[in-house]
Amino acid sequence: MPENVEANPVTSWNPESKHPEISETAYIHPQATVIGAVSIGEKVMVAPYASVRGDEGLDIRIDDHSNVQDAVILHGRQTIDQNGNPIKENQVEVDGENYSIYIGKRVSLAHQAQVHGPAIVFDNVFVGMQTFVYKATIGKNSVLEPKACVIGANVPENRYVPSGVVITSQEDADALPEIYEGYPFRHTNDEVVEVNVELADGYNQRK
Repeated sequence: MPENVEANPVTSWNPESKHPEISETAYIHPQATVIGAVSIGEKVMVAPYASVRGDEGLDIRIDDHSNVQDAVILHGRQTIDQNGNPIKENQVEVDGENYSIYIGKRVSLAHQAQVHGPAIVFDNVFVGMQTFVYKATIGKNSVLEPKACVIGANVPENRYVPSGVVITSQEDADALPEIYEGYPFRHTNDEVVEVNVELADGYNQRK
């Protein structure tokens, strides 16, 4: 396993050292870091200087055909206490499984975005440059425009958070505008996913 992909250390709150589980069709750039309790699906592209760190918040899942672009950070708060018990408020549940962070299929995490667990980003979401997601759920087919921020709220499906807007209450999240036919970023995620899946294939073929 390359030096930039490694197991988490044993700690007072976590007696188990885990190596990341990475699909053979995914590509992890040598200047990216993937540590610990992380699973990465098919044809995921992890770009230079991205950090996916499953050493405190456990586990982190990145599902098929998603991309983690340059300088993106995925990390979560402690999910196990010193007695080995789960810290429920720092976990999310998807399909009966507990995670620190769950990233669905065909999700784009653009440059310098931060997703800090506990958090869920469901399928077909575009998370724009320099955005921040924490203690939040982002519904399917949504868009977070650059420098948007969602903390402690659940964004419904098919909504967008305008650039620079900070959402910190469920009331504000429920009032977000729906994506409409002429919305400028309506098809951005499809285009970005297509490019990054091809990049993952291309880099793997070159190895």
